[in-house]
Amino acid sequence: MRTGFDRGKHTDITGHRLRYAVGRADLPAVSETRGLLRDHLRRWGVPALSDTVELLATELLTNALQHTGGGAVLTAILTPAPGHRLRVEVRDSVARRPRTPAPGAVERAVASGEHGTSGRGLILVEALADSWGAQAQGSGKVVWFELDARATAA
Repeated sequence: MRTGFDRGKHTDITGHRLRYAVGRADLPAVSETRGLLRDHLRRWGVPALSDTVELLATELLTNALQHTGGGAVLTAILTPAPGHRLRVEVRDSVARRPRTPAPGAVERAVASGEHGTSGRGLILVEALADSWGAQAQGSGKVVWFELDARATAA
């Protein structure tokens, strides 16, 4: 069954924008996406963002693939000065919004020393991103995060 998302399909890699489509349930493509992000961040002059961007993008992309039953499209956009922001979005085909972490969830997870293997993705996003959110888009949604790239620009 085709979902409109083909694995590894580069839909846009121009300028300071990367758009990459991943097919339904194609978890191995998540690793490929991390490599593309790393390469583009280096080319864009903000390689210091790589670890955080790769982690947070992996969480959003994996959530989209595991919880929607469809594919996803990751888009990364670096807005140059004066704003110098990096925005990463993951679009999927299910309108249901993700459950946001309860107030204080980050602090409780750190303090408790819990070692759960799932359910931490949005807690990580909330803890490490400068801002993040989710919004309806067509028949699906976009979950996004932003980071300040000024301090890391080459």
